[in-house]
Parts: sequence; structure tokens; C-alpha cells
Amino acid sequence: MITAMDSDTTNQRLDDPERFARGLGWFSIGLGLAQIAAPRGVARMIGIDDDETNRNTMFAIGVRELASGVGILTREHPVVPVWSRVGGDVMDLALLGRALRSDHSHRRRVAAAAAAVIGVAVLDVMAGQSLAGQRGTGAERRRQGIQVRKAITIERPADEVYRFWRNFENLPRFMQHLERVRVIDARRSRWTARAPAGTSVEWDAEIIEERPNELIVWRSLDGASVPNTGSVRFAPAPHGGTAVLVELRYQPPGGRLAAIVAKLFGEEPDIQVGSDLRRLKQVLELGEVVHSDAALHRKPHPARPSAQPIDPETAAAGGVS
Repeated sequence: MITAMDSDTTNQRLDDPERFARGLGWFSIGLGLAQIAAPRGVARMIGIDDDETNRNTMFAIGVRELASGVGILTREHPVVPVWSRVGGDVMDLALLGRALRSDHSHRRRVAAAAAAVIGVAVLDVMAGQSLAGQRGTGAERRRQGIQVRKAITIERPADEVYRFWRNFENLPRFMQHLERVRVIDARRSRWTARAPAGTSVEWDAEIIEERPNELIVWRSLDGASVPNTGSVRFAPAPHGGTAVLVELRYQPPGGRLAAIVAKLFGEEPDIQVGSDLRRLKQVLELGEVVHSDAALHRKPHPARPSAQPIDPETAAAGGVS
């Protein structure tokens, strides 16, 4: 059983315990959904009768697995939910031990299921011990939030790219999740962004460092619904144009669970920022965000840019609608 495992094995530390714990979280959710959706099938698979009692037991275990998985994925440092998985493993082994003694069970399948649970329990114990041994307070981890770093080269001079970005009211034109930015004064602005479930969030931000044509650094003010900091650097690219490097760190509205749901629907922050920068490149180089004909017609069409005349200088000044 778990208490008899070799101490050298259970005392191992994982290089990235939080990432490993997230894998266990997804495993819990997948297993829990299977047990909730098809308790009879799971019961037969592990070699026990699919009578009403066992079906109800499978359903209850599925709910527990689902709760453990959500708990792991929604916490910054999921020590407690990981150790709750260990407790669940012990309960599962007790139930399987009872099934092994039953004349109505397929004992070979039950034994195989018990061996699998023991293997998972070893992983759960290793994850729990590694998480418990990590240094750093919960507040420090919360401040880290979601971090994104993306770069792109734009075939326009650095001063032109800088001027376009420095007028923060231009940002919603290429940042898809921004609804609007209102400039308050030389250093402060109010941002409005789309949030989950069709809602919006607002916060005030201020510039904390600036070097014309080179760097803009900003942060949200105290009490922001989306605490964030960010920077954008502008530098001459080796083969011409301007290299733009964006770094963001923020807490998503709705917390970690909202971030996980967003990833499931293809809105991972890295992808969002990369798409935003590609739209910025199109606006500054072509004068507009390009949509292919294929996106506008139901039947297959070749993708091609708009034939509308382009005025890059107007685009940089914010005049392209």
C-alpha cells in the first residue's frame, strides 16, 4: 500500500511540480467525466458488477475526481487538492480490496485496476511533497499571474511605430480584446476590455517609464479589476524596419479558472498577443487589418488583400478606419 512505498521514491522532488500537478488535474477531470457519464461502463472495465450500488459509487467517485481536478487547475499552488487526490487513492484502494474478496468480481481486472491506482498514488505523493517543498509565498505567485512575451518585425521606421502605439487610443484597432482606451492626461489612460460571458472590465493605467522611439512601460493603478504591467520596445531590425517586443503580465478577469476555459476555446494569451501584433503589422504596413475573401464567403475563395488604396502615413497617425 502507499504507506509501504520506498521512502527514496516518495521523497523525490519534481523539477516542475506545478506543471506536473496540472497534468494530474486534467487526468482527474477526464477520469471524473468518464465515471459520471458512464458509471456502468467504468465498473465493468475494472471488473466489478454494474449493479445500482456500484453505479452510485462510481458516480460519487467521479464527482470527487472532478472536484479534485478543478481544485488543482484553479489554484496557484495546489498543495491541498493534490493531497486530497492521495486521500482519494486510499479510498479507491480500499474499495478495490473489498472487490477482490467478492465472488462477483472479475478479480484479474480488479487487481490490474488496483495496480494502476497504486501507480497514480505514487505520482500524487511525489507531486504533493514537491509542491509542499517549494519556496515562495502565495502572494508572490499571485503577483506573477500570466506572463506573455512576443516580438514581430514591422517594415516601418521606429519613430512611426512608436508614435502609433504611444497614442493609446489606437490600441483597440489591433488588440482584439480591447473595446476602447481613453487618454486621461500625458501619463494616465482608462482601458476597457472584453471579459468572459459577454461582460467588460475597466481599469486605469499609467506610464511609469518612457524613452521616445525606444520604450514604453505601463502598469495598472491600484484597485484595477485586471492588475497588469506591460512594456513595448522599439529597435531597428537587422534587415530593416522595426523590431517590436511586447511583454505583458496580468491577472485574467475571473481568475485562473477563466484563463483555463479561455485556453480550451483557443484564446490562450500567447496566441492573442501574437495575433494582435500581426494585426498591428498589417495596419502600419498596409493601412488596414487584412481579411481574406475566404473569411467573407461561404464557398471557397482565394485569400487576397483588399484592393483599397493604402496610406501608411495616415495609418501611423491614426487616420485609417
